[in-house]
Amino acid sequence: MRTTVLEYDLSKIVELARQGKRVDGRAFEEARDFTLELGMCKNAESSARIIMGETQVIAGIKMGVDKPYPDNPDEGAISCGAELLALAHSEYEAGPPSLDEIEIARVVDRGIRESKAIDFTKLCIKEGESCWIAFMDFYAINSGGNLFDAGSIAGLAAFLTAKIPKLDENNKIIKHEYQGKLELKRLPLLTTFVKIGGQILVDPTYLEEKASEARFSVATTDDGLMSAMQKGPGSFTLEEINKMIDLGFKVADERRKKLLKEVKE
Repeated sequence: MRTTVLEYDLSKIVELARQGKRVDGRAFEEARDFTLELGMCKNAESSARIIMGETQVIAGIKMGVDKPYPDNPDEGAISCGAELLALAHSEYEAGPPSLDEIEIARVVDRGIRESKAIDFTKLCIKEGESCWIAFMDFYAINSGGNLFDAGSIAGLAAFLTAKIPKLDENNKIIKHEYQGKLELKRLPLLTTFVKIGGQILVDPTYLEEKASEARFSVATTDDGLMSAMQKGPGSFTLEEINKMIDLGFKVADERRKKLLKEVKE
């Protein structure tokens, strides 16, 4: 029988890690399973909800028409945002974006953007004049830890199922009419680790994050590319970094197989 992390204080989590154990009974290299629901937001171009342990995140994509950036006149763009809703945890507050929200959004964005998963030239409508921007926003509705990976999985599911709206003669979006799907060349996913009591743990819960002495995230793709890394507070040895990267590929591959199965069904 597994015990909930809420019954433990942080010192207990550290002590368990030193003994080779975790509060929820998982192995150090074992990520939580997840369930995925698609298409619950009917006014979005796509949407996905992930439940991963006690963590729940909803992601959605809206496509907008705007002017291309001057230095990339033949390209569209993506924009990722994150909001940790006050209802998700007692420590979250409503108001301007927090540093945590900014960091999570940037790390998820970077994993997708730097993988070159999306050919931005295909989002160009008219060079120098108009292009598509895919706005992907995700919301934590319950925080049980590791919003980086939850946002990455929900975000990738949303991008995989996103549709591109039709435009009228004035480049105005025709609501609920579509001309095709957003295309992805590869499938990037984040895998996040923490160090607790000198041990490396994958996919931390909320209290494991609080008890951790260091954090590391790596974005990997289905074709063997490492597209981004992010180190939080604390430090790791080179050996630990290499171990986390190797395990990151394995965990992401397992998650990707399940995500693709859910999307196809």
